[in-house]
Amino acid sequence: MRRVRPLKALLAVVAVLAAAGFAPGRALACGSGGYTYAGVAAPSRAFGIAATVTPLGGFDLVSGHIAGWVGVGGPGMGPAGTDEWLQVGFSRFPDLRGNALYYELTLPSGKPTYHQIAQGLPFGRPARVAVLEMRGRPNVWQVWLDRKPVSGPIYMPGSHARWAPIATAEAWTGAGTCNSFLYRFEQVSVATSPGGGWLPLAGGFPITSSTTRIQRRADGPAFLAGEGPAALRTLASLRP
Repeated sequence: MRRVRPLKALLAVVAVLAAAGFAPGRALACGSGGYTYAGVAAPSRAFGIAATVTPLGGFDLVSGHIAGWVGVGGPGMGPAGTDEWLQVGFSRFPDLRGNALYYELTLPSGKPTYHQIAQGLPFGRPARVAVLEMRGRPNVWQVWLDRKPVSGPIYMPGSHARWAPIATAEAWTGAGTCNSFLYRFEQVSVATSPGGGWLPLAGGFPITSSTTRIQRRADGPAFLAGEGPAALRTLASLRP
């Protein structure tokens, strides 16, 4: 089954730095493990995250994948240091036409599972995506697309009131050459209570690498995330 890899070690680092009040600054380059990221980590714990994500342009995808997603959890962030996370967003692979919508789930008892929601979607087509803990059901989450649930209830042990969410673009290639991407994230919001209580994401920590950039609207709930010369030129000409 196809898999979009999560933020891995960087997610755990962001969580530690957020708790300590420090920003992570620049992260890994694509030449180190093949991963790059461009996004924003929330400054504190929340009960969910939502954003309107739009994949822009048809930039170079050499191998591996690119993605733009929102999510919670991460490696080592489940019970007893196990891996546990939930993310939803757009993905793209070299052998598939257009963009896909997906969610990925990792539970402490298993490996990551990739769930495709839709495929063959054009560039420029936005989607409102979210992960949210359910009201009155601690540790139970759902995945949302365009304000409708697209998963059943998902029990994630030990997750209640523990995680600071992330909104990020991601690329991975095993070929040592960076992929290119450009995603727009708008109306990025965090849930202040299970079931909702949405507020715009303010503050937080930028996540970039030596090859990626974000352009954020006055530290507010919108940003552009890009990698690659052509994508970065386009990013510089746009407003988030």
